Amino acid sequence: MSRAEHLIGGERLVGPTEEFEQEARRCGYRRIAGVDEAGRGPLAGPVVAAAVILPVRCRLIGIDDSKQLSESERQRLYTSILECAAGVGIGSADAGEIDSCNILEATRLAMRRAIENLAPSPDYLLIDAVTLPAVRIPARPIIKGDALSMSIAAASIVAKVTRDTLMAAYHNTFPQYNFLSHKGYGTAEHLHQLARYGPCAIHRRTFTPVREAIVSAETIGSSAAGRSIQ
Repeated sequence: MSRAEHLIGGERLVGPTEEFEQEARRCGYRRIAGVDEAGRGPLAGPVVAAAVILPVRCRLIGIDDSKQLSESERQRLYTSILECAAGVGIGSADAGEIDSCNILEATRLAMRRAIENLAPSPDYLLIDAVTLPAVRIPARPIIKGDALSMSIAAASIVAKVTRDTLMAAYHNTFPQYNFLSHKGYGTAEHLHQLARYGPCAIHRRTFTPVREAIVSAETIGSSAAGRSIQ
């Protein structure tokens, strides 16, 4: 069975469906929001979350986990989601917050902010894998939810496109790192520029490659200072 296929009631379904949303509606919930994030893994930039309420029987042709889509497919679906969604909320946590509380807690913070920014307010949440203990709205975390639930997949696309747009803006501020290309992920190019220039204001200093770059720069600086004294 491929990544995007799963069995429900003995029937094979392909891609995200409304099954989880329909189940919640059968329990009496009406404003069901899918919640997902983008940017847990990069060395720089924020983690961004989105919460999306889709109308009943929403048709989004080609929707899938954002990681499985091309940039043009994500952009097309992003536009369609904003046009048809009953509500979209976006939240983020910046590099400083990630360093302060760790990436999991920063992800939860971004998700809470996305939910708080969602209007109408949801009465049920479908969340991609993460639990939100501080949120008092009934919720169901779903492993690989962005490949199974249509509203979570929609949230993953909104979060990804929003974060990519932010990283394009950061590219204009810090062009030496070429954030436009790698979006802050630890590619060979990014690691080379990080070693060359050291971290900038949006780098996550608690992440190992960034921390190592800081230590390396400090070591080189100490050695140079020692040689100048001699």
